[in-house]
Amino acid sequence: MRPHALLTLTVSLFCISATYGQVLRECLVLPLEGGMSRAVVYTDPVQAMLVSGMWTAPKAGDTVTFPDGSTRQWEAVTANAEGWFEHPALRNGYAFIPVSSEREKVVLLESSGSVTVIVNGEPRVGDVYGHGYVRIPIQLKAGENHLLFRTSRLGRLTAKLSNPSEEVLLDVRDATLPDLVVGDGSDVWLGIVVINASTQSQKGLFILANHEGGRTVESAVPDLPPLSVSKVPVRLRVSPPQSAGVGKVQLRLMRREGKERYTLSTAEVTLRIREPHESQKRTFVSAMDGSVQYYAVLPAQKVSKDSSPPALVLTLHGAGVEAIGQVDAYSPKSWAVLVAPTNRRPFGFNWEDWGRLDALEVLDLAQRQWRTDPYRVYLTGHSMGGHGTWQVGLTHPDRFAAIAPSAGWVSIWTYATSARLGQRERPADEKTDPMEEFLLRCASPSDTLGLARNSLLQGVYVLHGDADDNVPVAQARIMRERLSEFHRDFEYYEQPGAGHWWDVSDEPGVDCVDWLPIFDFFARHRLPTRDSVRRIEFTTMSPGVSSKCHWVSIEMQEQPMKPSSVNLRYDPGRRRFVGTTSNVARLALSVEHMKPGAPLSVELDGQVIGNISYPARERQIWLVKEGGQWRLSAAPDAKLKSPQRYGGFKSVFTNRPVLVYGTKGTPEENAWALAKARFDSEQFWYRGNATFEVVADVEFQPDRYRDRNIILYGNADTNAAWQLLLDDSPVQVRRGSVNIGSRAIAGENLACLFVRPRAGSATALVGAVAGTGITGLRLTDRLPYFTAGAGFPDCLVLSTDMLTKGMEGVLAGGFFGEDWSVDRGEFLWR
Repeated sequence: MRPHALLTLTVSLFCISATYGQVLRECLVLPLEGGMSRAVVYTDPVQAMLVSGMWTAPKAGDTVTFPDGSTRQWEAVTANAEGWFEHPALRNGYAFIPVSSEREKVVLLESSGSVTVIVNGEPRVGDVYGHGYVRIPIQLKAGENHLLFRTSRLGRLTAKLSNPSEEVLLDVRDATLPDLVVGDGSDVWLGIVVINASTQSQKGLFILANHEGGRTVESAVPDLPPLSVSKVPVRLRVSPPQSAGVGKVQLRLMRREGKERYTLSTAEVTLRIREPHESQKRTFVSAMDGSVQYYAVLPAQKVSKDSSPPALVLTLHGAGVEAIGQVDAYSPKSWAVLVAPTNRRPFGFNWEDWGRLDALEVLDLAQRQWRTDPYRVYLTGHSMGGHGTWQVGLTHPDRFAAIAPSAGWVSIWTYATSARLGQRERPADEKTDPMEEFLLRCASPSDTLGLARNSLLQGVYVLHGDADDNVPVAQARIMRERLSEFHRDFEYYEQPGAGHWWDVSDEPGVDCVDWLPIFDFFARHRLPTRDSVRRIEFTTMSPGVSSKCHWVSIEMQEQPMKPSSVNLRYDPGRRRFVGTTSNVARLALSVEHMKPGAPLSVELDGQVIGNISYPARERQIWLVKEGGQWRLSAAPDAKLKSPQRYGGFKSVFTNRPVLVYGTKGTPEENAWALAKARFDSEQFWYRGNATFEVVADVEFQPDRYRDRNIILYGNADTNAAWQLLLDDSPVQVRRGSVNIGSRAIAGENLACLFVRPRAGSATALVGAVAGTGITGLRLTDRLPYFTAGAGFPDCLVLSTDMLTKGMEGVLAGGFFGEDWSVDRGEFLWR
């Protein structure tokens, strides 16, 4: 372990000197129009300069011209006594801080209040919510360095630079930790941050974990890219605790060189020890990305050991709330286990995208771990969790007997004015841009109202305070009006005079979540057995998001990301399925609930398919629609699109993804590829509590990462793994051009995102974050594919004109066909 000299920095121009651990106190700020949105397409004159390479350090009074011709000035701001810059521009704008260094060195940047920070042209993650655990290793060059912060939300910013204590160090400020439970000696998992504060990749590292003199367990650390933050799984073996309290865990980061082992960094964490009946945090390794996550649980307080299996209530927290805080707002139940997933973070993904997947993963895990009654499963949540109740409950209506949103907003379209792709309001007589409507359609899984009729399969209880100044009661009334059109099993209650978080009784628990009428409502509902389900009305926006409802699965759409629905009836006496479909190209019907024997028949959209032999092996039948006619089909080829591998670019960041950066380009292209892959991993760490493996193309071994999703950074000329994984792709990106099928788009300023099936795997995908030149590559830096509600198709091509002309910069977008071809897909061209 090599000690570092005390860091001394001089902040140039108008900035004061900054020494070890000292806050930066002078900056320039620039306001932007509007606010941060879920925009796939946006304009930004500052980023346009960065992407084009025209950026120069501003001075106070310098002006920036915006796309509408208006100008704004950079303005000098001084931090207050606590080290915070406060200015209206910081609610949505930029802050620039130049820093001079006498020599090249690595420092840790700690900032709060920014979405991103551009460090000498390279994007790094910020701390927009002000959590306080983000420390990013950055390299300062000798001379002047530029820190450009993109700010939002908090309306203020603080930043400081400090010396790393070691070149590679443990950081436990963002540790994901379990609670230990009296009498339980099971192994547990910890998620621990490792910072590589060196300019070299780090290999052969491992972490030793020991709980108060127990057995020490070794956990491997993945290879660490230069100047990176990684969150790694650490296994801990514990002896069954004998009493409640706290336990200490010693962590040691080690390097193995031959037969020698060297200590690089040490740390200690404290775990709570809980009684079995108390609320507790349980950790697990997520199948989504191999990360350590937790869920909170309040066990059922059973009356006797002979009690029947308890019900399970899945409860979703609001924005900024921890899962353990969510379950602690409830009183214990004798008949139900309360389980709170995390949404991956307190703000997370609005319970959409990876947040929705987290809820489902925890539901499956908790049902097994707590041996709950599979027919008594309920969903509730507050605020953002109320929205999550609508979103998760309506997307997966066969998983919950009843749902109960409290203070929930309906969708990003009803709640957030900036949700519609970040575009301006269009005059009523202005023509619709087909490309804009296409991109909006890609976000259709967020359209809660479009899924409202799925609630027919559930009981619904809606709770809201009529004086709520956070989520207006109008959100609840929207759903009341919609449900009143068709639903006969829903209850609605507004608490008079209540705001967003309220408690009006003297009983244990907080009434706005632990509302007795909700739990009474739950107790009156059960999920049906599959053989008792006679009719299903079900809609999905994408089979890749939700395909299955009881015994029917929508596996392929005629038009992707448009509502697809079935209205089917099962007649057991006649062994027949009858009903209608809309926008469905392939359908699967499970017959597990039917006795083997006599033939089956299906009538779809007025067309009868009879005398179908009972499929004793598959226990389901498939039907495909071709030329407007339905026909019986064999099991689909694994090479075709399926609910397990349906597409939409964002889906590639599941299935334990590996990010592979190119090293075969110019020094500038190679530096971009590493920086962008590292930035994507950092962004997901901040939003999704997980980092991804980041490897160089020359070190990528396909067999080592078999059946895992892979994302390539670069293009066919700059990434050596391209030929291994995308050589047969109908989309090819090279320097100077993007080719999609038989069409070519020329230019060095093009960015292209796309996703393909991974050859040799029935489940894995390959994605590309690509560009035709350094400007096109840089254009991908801030594309919001980790933002909930931002929809991306299978393939998207943008030019740098987007940053100044908006939608005019979207050149192509589309979905591949069922066979992943361009010709049988749907593409729009500018």
